[in-house]
Amino acid sequence: MEPVRLGVIGCGVMGPRHVADAKRSQLFDVVAVADIIEDRARETAQKHGVARWFRDGDELIQCDEVEAVVLALPTGVRTPLAKRALASGKHVLLEKPVAMNAREVRELLAIQGGLVAACCSSRFRTLLSARAIEQCIARGTLGPIRLVRGRAIGAAREAPSSPPPPWRQSRALNGGGILVNWGSYDLDYLLGITGWQLVPETVFAQTWPVAEDLRARVAPGSDADSHFIALVRCRGGAVLSLERGEFTSAEDEEACQVVGARASLRMRMTAHHGKIVTLDEADGGKGVVSSQLWTGDDDHSVMTLGVLTDFAQSIREGRRPATDLRRALVVQEITDAIYASAETGAEVRVADLSDS
Repeated sequence: MEPVRLGVIGCGVMGPRHVADAKRSQLFDVVAVADIIEDRARETAQKHGVARWFRDGDELIQCDEVEAVVLALPTGVRTPLAKRALASGKHVLLEKPVAMNAREVRELLAIQGGLVAACCSSRFRTLLSARAIEQCIARGTLGPIRLVRGRAIGAAREAPSSPPPPWRQSRALNGGGILVNWGSYDLDYLLGITGWQLVPETVFAQTWPVAEDLRARVAPGSDADSHFIALVRCRGGAVLSLERGEFTSAEDEEACQVVGARASLRMRMTAHHGKIVTLDEADGGKGVVSSQLWTGDDDHSVMTLGVLTDFAQSIREGRRPATDLRRALVVQEITDAIYASAETGAEVRVADLSDS
């Protein structure tokens, strides 16, 4: 397979990881990087042996050697660059969350044409455990899906010794807080392992900011959510229940569950050594019988490479990536509805996403 000629825009946190993983893959030829901080672009290029570096993302987009770009920039500035990249005939891989809101995703879909456009929110579905779960559900082992549940609570640690990033809980810079930072992963994972069969119809939700006693964990002026809970009713009566919090006054907890009419699965989304996925099956005589569907070591370090590999293969094979713009739109529509419900205190109807 001919390597994809890749450019990476954004050399802060995730950009260099994309460069490093792409450089160790035979599927890519990393030809350029860009960052508005000149030293950061130059240092990333020199460290990873990339021939070209730019101080402006548009210069990279216009480079004839580049055929695909990774956009590893803050959410608030990403969509305009993505639109210009697609208009210039470049395939695009967007960091998560895919955009500031569903309207921006629809704008990208309108100009995508035949190009590949994917989102990194699919990272946790590249893990071996996720593949085993997805295959089990696809075989119909659980029967009709009734409930999909995810809960992840992070306890507050010691106050940081350096200033927190200003974008992390900012509606203007990031589109939101923990819901977009981690909830995008949660939604992508839970919708993806169930084969994207859940079509959301209504959302009822609540969000909370970081508690006053814990405000040192976020930047001054932070106005977004640190904790949220949402109930999503889907077509046919299935329900998606999702809660996540960071910097909370509760103990750490992480659990996912998919409950069907005949059986259910219990697991954790994140990568762990000695990870166990449990299958609970209903038996007419014995009740519920539990067994291990999968056990092993998930490697957290391969997730970014997994997303990149899927991106390259989608380009060369002309297939749909794990999370393309239409699937990312489902995640974003639910996200927008969660914020709308939290603001109004009322149930919010989700746009019809049957074709996504």
